Amino acid sequence: MLAMLFLATDRQQAGSYRVRASPFTSVGMGMFSWRRLLPVPRSLLGRMLLLTLLVVLLAQALSSVIWLSQLRASQMEGLLISARSLAQSMAASVSYFRSLPLGYRPLVLDQLRNMGGTRFFVSLNDKPLSMQVLPETPRKRAVLNAVDATLRERLGGKLDLSVQFVSPDDLRIFNSALKLDELPRSWAHYALSLEPLNPPVLVTQIQIAPNEWLYLASLMPEPYVGLEQQGLPAQQLWFIILTSSFLLLFIGILVHWQSRPLKRLAVAAREMSLGSEVEPLAEAGGSEVVEVSRAFNSMRERISRYLNERSQLFSAISHDLRTPITRLRLRVELLEDEEVQAKFSRDLDELELLVKGALQCVKDTDIHENIEPVDLNLLLHGVVEPYLAPAGNGRVTLDGQALAAYPGKSLALKRCIGNLVDNALKYGQKAHLHIEDDERAFILHVDDEGPGVPEQRLEQVFEPHVRLAGQQQGYGLGLGIARNIAHSHGGEVSLRNLREGGLRVTLWLPRYIDSGQEL
Repeated sequence: MLAMLFLATDRQQAGSYRVRASPFTSVGMGMFSWRRLLPVPRSLLGRMLLLTLLVVLLAQALSSVIWLSQLRASQMEGLLISARSLAQSMAASVSYFRSLPLGYRPLVLDQLRNMGGTRFFVSLNDKPLSMQVLPETPRKRAVLNAVDATLRERLGGKLDLSVQFVSPDDLRIFNSALKLDELPRSWAHYALSLEPLNPPVLVTQIQIAPNEWLYLASLMPEPYVGLEQQGLPAQQLWFIILTSSFLLLFIGILVHWQSRPLKRLAVAAREMSLGSEVEPLAEAGGSEVVEVSRAFNSMRERISRYLNERSQLFSAISHDLRTPITRLRLRVELLEDEEVQAKFSRDLDELELLVKGALQCVKDTDIHENIEPVDLNLLLHGVVEPYLAPAGNGRVTLDGQALAAYPGKSLALKRCIGNLVDNALKYGQKAHLHIEDDERAFILHVDDEGPGVPEQRLEQVFEPHVRLAGQQQGYGLGLGIARNIAHSHGGEVSLRNLREGGLRVTLWLPRYIDSGQEL
């Protein structure tokens, strides 16, 4: 029967290692993990939205690049067609002026300036005018090459001509090199309507006779007036934004709907790990979610049955062992040999001590409470108040305070912290408590002034019935019970020897739920 008792206790101790949420040894490393360096959401919804956003942006960027390259190729083709058409009109005008008698050319030019009738501003000069040309771009170079080639093709290859793009501010007219804005507005209005775009002007100068140059100035036809490569049109940008937004909204609603069973599972698992009663989960949703919910319900039922059987087992052990131990004590009292009587009494005391220790281990680590906000400052004050000066002669000091209430089991946490303080006072004479608290975790350091613990036995002291100080009375269960209570809250208890002497016991309790953060 005792073997079954200690086996059940060891199973309870071992099980606590399997269910703890986050090992304390990973806390320090977690502060510098990649999660803090990269903006990766912790929730499933956030990760799905981020992944969807990246995929949508990548797809939109790829499609926009392809679409923009095709658009620019189409625009370049249209631009070259317009440039050749414009060059053909120039060639027709040049041929017309060539055919006019010399005396009629000025009259025709006056009529064109005053009445319109041509898409060019035309003048006759005795030399080519020098102007500051605009910097070349791929489009401008393509237009100039197309105009030059078309003119030479239509008018003959041996031409003395120049084709340039000039800014309206640098445009010069006539032999006197007048600026465009110095001419009567009507002269240039028909051919060079510049407002409000102020586009580049295509200037073509062709020698039609010795000391006679035909000057033609024109704008490129719509929609190629500006000649600059455009980025994505505003309509395309709005289309990308709207489609991405609608897709993210749809994916967000879908993922939120699909993740609700997982959130319920996470909450149920968390509550179950803290010892709360959990209702069976509804087996609904996708096939994978149904399988997980079914497995969780099966696990919940097995654990509940195991806990009930364990409770019944220890109740039976308590009843079955106390009765024969009491009978043996009565019979020992009837022995006449006092030496034998003393030996029997010591054996019975040791047996009763072992039974009480095992029962207390189960009782203290299986406190049934509801989870509620716990005022840790009030709880700590209640634990250390008897030891504070002057009544306690300053055996305990407390530094720091909790910043907020902690959701947990009040009595269990009080037992946990009380065991740590009692252990420090028992083996280290004094206990110095220091609190570190932030939005991630509540940390309590309990330092004593004792001899410390050998490094190779730091974990062994958490095992039941292990006491390094053999002369001390007790069951050797305090640290093990404290660690089990910490595990039930998703936390940890660890030991470390201090350089200046003494032992530091650290209680780490997370202020967040890992499972909940991942959804």
